Amino acid sequence: MAQGLRCAWEVGIRKAILQTDSKIAIHLLESAATTHPHFTTVSEIRHLLQRDWQVRIEHVFREGNVVADYLASTGHSSSPGVHIINQPSSMLNYWLLFDQLGVETPRFVPT
Repeated sequence: MAQGLRCAWEVGIRKAILQTDSKIAIHLLESAATTHPHFTTVSEIRHLLQRDWQVRIEHVFREGNVVADYLASTGHSSSPGVHIINQPSSMLNYWLLFDQLGVETPRFVPT
């Protein structure tokens, strides 16, 4: 989250939606918790959110953001660090189009 917010700020984005599938992360950002093991990271994100811009934080199910899910799953096979994608792969373009069209994917819940 912190890196994404920094990148958005650096390229001049001043109105953004930060989506995450982690309700715990949202709770930590919105609470006054100061004793969490990841407090330093949470504090950095809070500081970034206080800049002169509009950032709305939203919870989405993993299936609700197939682009982020795809990037996360392919990121496991990449080298560590930040990767800027200037030319999306054909598969990433497919998922971007899927997202633009508002196509919903089913969420499978075990019974």
